[in-house]
Amino acid sequence: MSDELDALVNELHAGLPSRDQPSRDQPSRDQPSRAAPGAPASADAVDPHVARLNDWLGALVGLNGSDLLLVAGAPPSIRVDGVVMPLAAVHGGSLGGEEIADAVLPALAPHARRAYRNLGIADASYRVQGLGRFRINLHHERGRPGAAIRRLPSTAPRFQSLNLPASVEALTSLPRGLVLVGGPTGSGKTTTVAALVNEINHRDARHIITIEDPIEYEHPHRKCVIEQIEIGIDAPDFPTALRAALRQAPDVIVVGEMRDPETMQIAVAAGETGHLVFSSLHTPDVATTVARIADSFPAERQNTIRQELSMALAAVLTQTLMPRTGGGLIPAAELLMVGYGARQHVRKNATHHLHQEITITRKQGSFTLEESLAELVKRELVDRKDALARAVHPEELERLLTA
Repeated sequence: MSDELDALVNELHAGLPSRDQPSRDQPSRDQPSRAAPGAPASADAVDPHVARLNDWLGALVGLNGSDLLLVAGAPPSIRVDGVVMPLAAVHGGSLGGEEIADAVLPALAPHARRAYRNLGIADASYRVQGLGRFRINLHHERGRPGAAIRRLPSTAPRFQSLNLPASVEALTSLPRGLVLVGGPTGSGKTTTVAALVNEINHRDARHIITIEDPIEYEHPHRKCVIEQIEIGIDAPDFPTALRAALRQAPDVIVVGEMRDPETMQIAVAAGETGHLVFSSLHTPDVATTVARIADSFPAERQNTIRQELSMALAAVLTQTLMPRTGGGLIPAAELLMVGYGARQHVRKNATHHLHQEITITRKQGSFTLEESLAELVKRELVDRKDALARAVHPEELERLLTA
């Protein structure tokens, strides 16, 4: 596999865009022109360190990888279909920490460089003309610089391309309320939310505001007017951006991630007072997703938050990525459309009963993870063994597969 990879990378280098050619693209928010003072380096910069980073990113794109991993003591590596592979043969041997910092720092926007100097960690978006957009996380591990760079798709997907159950698309037609999307890191939560926003954009004439750190999918104005707020560039933090968004007459608000109690409280209030709010959490299932919000607050405030959350919640979707038969990944999901019973359980902190509510509200579009997995197995998209290993209730999955 390593020999095939190196051969592909060698072929790729002949076709990479030249850094000496003038760009036909207009400068963008994450790729200012070279004349801008303090701007991040562009794909046609002469800085040899940036040139090296762009070569690695060219290999990532050419091999259709998802992530570039730069770790001190290891060669630059890319992830393709979930498998991490080194690029050592073409791009040199093991990297030093200073090499990583020298290559990545010039690609960061000024606010991200300041964050890295002050905190030792920074997130930013980066555009390479001819290659696309990337999300950079520059950090430290074992006292040395390291970087994880995620390739960002050029356009938001249509919902049908995700292979999620059809009832998930109904979330785009909700008039108001808070929709939580949970799942582990790298499970496709951001992609799902972007696809739902894209469906609204194609169908309805509405005002959508997204708040992200950084912006991952760029949405054009179609039927909707869409404003995309990037933390660090357009607003200092999520709570400030979300408070401001409520004064900007939005119909739909997308909060890229709820990281702190203040953001959670504002998002819950927005969902309760007439807005449709989408947000994501790093949680494995419906019950944990709901509990995570209340548990983020001091004990004396949790009952109040549960009351507000029980009224604001409209739906909870969780998903995970499964190995797809024949290669690649495919999502399996669980959806709870929140009704009277679920609201009572949230209010009473009885979230362990929410799984039962999924089966009770099946006619409203709810479905369990096991039902999603069973459908994938029956369609021969996922191996039975993989599905049973991922199921929370394997006995339920066995029953569905033998029915």
